[in-house]
Amino acid sequence: MTAARTQRRTITITPALVATDLVALVLAVLVGGHLAPLATAGAVLGALVVAGALHLNRSRLVLSVLEDLPALGFVALTGGVLLMAFDVSGARTVGESIIGAAVTALAMLGALIASRSLAYAMVRHLRRTGVLAHRVVVVGTDKVGRELVSALRADPTLGLRPLGFVDDDVDPRTLSAPLLGPTHRLPAVLRDLSVDDVIFAFGAAEDQRTLSLVRWCQLNQRQVFVVPRYFQLLGHDRARSLEVVRDTTLVRLHRFRAQPGQVLAKRAFDVVLSLAALVVLSPLLAVAAGLLHLETGSGVLFRQERVGRGGRTFELLKLRTIPATTAEANVTWNADHDPRLGRVGKFLRRTGIDELPQLWNILRGDMSLVGPRPERPFFVQQFSETLEEYRDRHRVATGLTGWAQVNKLRGDTSIEDRVRADNYYIENWSLWTDAKILVRTLGTFRHDPARKRPEVISMLTAAAQPAGSATAD
Repeated sequence: MTAARTQRRTITITPALVATDLVALVLAVLVGGHLAPLATAGAVLGALVVAGALHLNRSRLVLSVLEDLPALGFVALTGGVLLMAFDVSGARTVGESIIGAAVTALAMLGALIASRSLAYAMVRHLRRTGVLAHRVVVVGTDKVGRELVSALRADPTLGLRPLGFVDDDVDPRTLSAPLLGPTHRLPAVLRDLSVDDVIFAFGAAEDQRTLSLVRWCQLNQRQVFVVPRYFQLLGHDRARSLEVVRDTTLVRLHRFRAQPGQVLAKRAFDVVLSLAALVVLSPLLAVAAGLLHLETGSGVLFRQERVGRGGRTFELLKLRTIPATTAEANVTWNADHDPRLGRVGKFLRRTGIDELPQLWNILRGDMSLVGPRPERPFFVQQFSETLEEYRDRHRVATGLTGWAQVNKLRGDTSIEDRVRADNYYIENWSLWTDAKILVRTLGTFRHDPARKRPEVISMLTAAAQPAGSATAD
């Protein structure tokens, strides 16, 4: 099984499209009579960057120059303007430069149309012959799923070849393609058949079960297409993630795979900011530790086992606001109303200063600045049994703050709401999102973060808990 997966090759058309555009743009500039190396390089590189920003080089099911024409026009216009901007020789008047840029832009547009038409025709041919075709499994056997199979079979130039359906409670004799198994066997079906592409239509499985399968596919590097609700209304919106097969809109989901550059950038972001924060905030931590020692008479640093990325545990650091034992802290949910909590402890917990030692956890790589908050193993086990999506939070490193926290979902707030917020953050992550969350976190220090929610209390009363209380997130 592993060997079969290792032998499969993922072929992308992106490098070929970039190379085609590069040749077309250079030829257009040369035909226009512009031989200055600096101007030519600036115009061509700028045009290629714009083409990438407009997602002209991404893999798509439907390849159409007509659909791309507005974007190609903007790329050509950018190239013409940059050519004029980089032409610093002074050999031509302003009017001549403008005319030259316009002519070059038109030449670029013509060259791009011609090169793209040729490239698309070649890709469609390779898809038709099976060289660039991808086998796909369709989840859901309702009318939409069946129509998709028919449309994909009728047009092999789309590059997807349906192998069959996966669904529950369906008579295989009514289907136009083989029934490969029930939904709970989807991972096994994909592994056994060495399939990388999945389309999720509508079927008998519950939405929550389907969502879990979608996340499994993303995490395991499968290309996922989903049919959105009200898909009939989205066909004319050619956003970069949308595909249209005949009259059905598909949303192409990204594989859950952080690029090496993104991982490095996030880690550098964490190291630089956590180190700077430790240096700047060390006097504040020293004062807080001294006041806590005077108030509690015990050690000021609290160590506790928490669950991080991939379910691995680590030792989290906090300021000890209550003289509680580790055994108490591991199974007690919240300490905000503990009678042993003094004025200093209440202030530190309300402002979040008690969490600042976790900057050291971030610096040594246990956590990130931004991510789902880490929880204790006792509660991870309990919530995982209650909420199917809970373990999905562990796809990324846990954080000092997160999307749930800046939306006031901490303390005695709904676990289900927190899980939904955490998974939303994971599936829509960007470095800019982390920056925004950190800025918004600064504003939360002034407010009491927790509003009591009875559903959390009811979830926890069933658990065996010793008397007393201790620190909680």
